[in-house]
Amino acid sequence: MCFTTSMLEVVMDKKYRIQNVETIPSPALIVYLEQVEMNIQRALDIVEGDVTKLRPHAKTHKTAEIVVMEREAGILKHKCATLKEADMLAENGIEDILIAYQMVGPNIKRFISLQRHHPQAEFKVIVDHISAVEELSSESTKYGLNIKVMLDLDVGMHRTGIPVGDDAVKVYESIDKSEGVEPWGLHVYDGHIHDEDLEDRTKACQLSIDQVQEMSNLLQAKGLPIPLIVMGGTPTFPIYAKTPDVEASPGTFVFHDYGYTNRYPDLGFTPAALLLSRIISIPRLDRITLDLGHKAIAADPDGVRGVILNIENAEVDKQHEEHWAINIPDTSGLEIGQEVFVCPTHICPCVALHPFYYVVDSDGYCRDTWEVTARNRSVT
Repeated sequence: MCFTTSMLEVVMDKKYRIQNVETIPSPALIVYLEQVEMNIQRALDIVEGDVTKLRPHAKTHKTAEIVVMEREAGILKHKCATLKEADMLAENGIEDILIAYQMVGPNIKRFISLQRHHPQAEFKVIVDHISAVEELSSESTKYGLNIKVMLDLDVGMHRTGIPVGDDAVKVYESIDKSEGVEPWGLHVYDGHIHDEDLEDRTKACQLSIDQVQEMSNLLQAKGLPIPLIVMGGTPTFPIYAKTPDVEASPGTFVFHDYGYTNRYPDLGFTPAALLLSRIISIPRLDRITLDLGHKAIAADPDGVRGVILNIENAEVDKQHEEHWAINIPDTSGLEIGQEVFVCPTHICPCVALHPFYYVVDSDGYCRDTWEVTARNRSVT
């Protein structure tokens, strides 16, 4: 299926122009520092400056320099998905880290090793099954540790977590009764909420909030503590930012992307990362080919994987590992080697495809590269 950029209403804004673009090989991931700073500030605005409400997810940027930027903005607690991301956060001065991913198999030993390596940091993990509690308890007690463990609730996404009810209470009770672990509240990810209208999204979030309240009531009736509740991602961030006793955990917002910009304009974030490509072939009068295959831009999602910003009426066609064919009514004004800027639909997996990105300053010059520090999943 083909998609045209004309139907997507995007343009090449002057803030994305690079003065020394000829020095950057393609394909390349470009990060615009000023836009990142603006997005961090926008997140702070959404929580009205109360950083205790904000626990950003590191899964999107995976980069030490951005952790430092957030820390200097007063954001001192974070969420992540991988052990490598957790290690990166601890190495860069973050001491309150939630690993929102189930630790199983060899990763339990690696997690305990990570905690021992960073004794200044407090790592929290999530569970949704008693067997995971038992394994964490067994490994933790070997080293005299006490790990804070959160219950992962399934409020509708059906990816991980356990539904509200007696079985969830039993898992939480097992944390409370086991050595080396401590019950530390509830974690909720609501990636099933896709409502573009803010009012509809808010209603959908309320259903999740109601389930969390129901679970809290069940636990409190048993005399069990609930020190922390962490909820949501970027689309639902503004709703949970206003919810009492809840930390919001947006991730994509730092770089943002076309997908969220198009669907959720109310968020107020701006794409801060683009892909630089070049025309490598003009095989027909109505077609160009870019050096931007799915090894450089994520194949997720299906359909529009990225939007071309500086060529009008471009119709995205076939994509291969290192090539992307684009249909255009008239290629007469285009040249081999011409730069093409693409805003990805889903930036998070794009970042993982690149070992580093080129950083463009507020003057429009690329003067630095930043390593994607946590590109690999695990620590050794």
